[in-house]
Amino acid sequence: MTTGRIRSIQVGLPRSENSDCVADPLQRPWATGIFKFPVLGPIWLGQNNLQGDGQADLIHHGGVDKAVCAYSAEHWPYWQTILPPDQLRGGAFGENFTLEQLTETEVCIGDVFSVGTAVVQISQPRQPCWKLARRWQIKDLAVQVERTGYTGWYFRVIREGTVDMNQELCLLDRPCPEWTVAAANRIMHHERNDRAAAERLGLCPFLSSSWQQTMQQRALTQAEPNPQRRQFEDTHL
Repeated sequence: MTTGRIRSIQVGLPRSENSDCVADPLQRPWATGIFKFPVLGPIWLGQNNLQGDGQADLIHHGGVDKAVCAYSAEHWPYWQTILPPDQLRGGAFGENFTLEQLTETEVCIGDVFSVGTAVVQISQPRQPCWKLARRWQIKDLAVQVERTGYTGWYFRVIREGTVDMNQELCLLDRPCPEWTVAAANRIMHHERNDRAAAERLGLCPFLSSSWQQTMQQRALTQAEPNPQRRQFEDTHL
């Protein structure tokens, strides 16, 4: 049975970052909730988020399908060659749950896990936006994350409860074993011309509503996702 462990939990509320250097797009003022800080001890997981957590951009982030952002620490050895190793810790990718023993190839859309007294379900891969690049001052970082498939994923909350670091995530149900997070990433980002695959993925009832809409639209018109949201451009600032 698939199990994982919460290495650490992080939360953070949106904040404004100001700078006098408006000429440099990497330094201009911005509002973000990507900076997360460790939680020491049990914390309440509600339907929409962890207690004390929030997002600045509620159009693209947050909501019941994106209550918890999870990222696998199994990818840290790879990122140590790109990011400052001494800063690579829980929350480095803006995630709430930093996990061990689980990766995108090992979990599926619709997987239901118990953790603490809560029950959660995987709803979609994470699509990193330009704010991840801004946070690390690496213009193409979000694109690198997309290319590697080391995206992480989101959980929706099936049953609210208390969670804590070092707790196990125990798989309770796997209704869609064919739809690993890695497979969903591959269709979204690398097989954009495969309209049949997009249609099949879009019919997955446990996929988030936003991803269902994207896949169904692509199946009809071969519409592309907007890559600009994941690239760092002057127009974002």
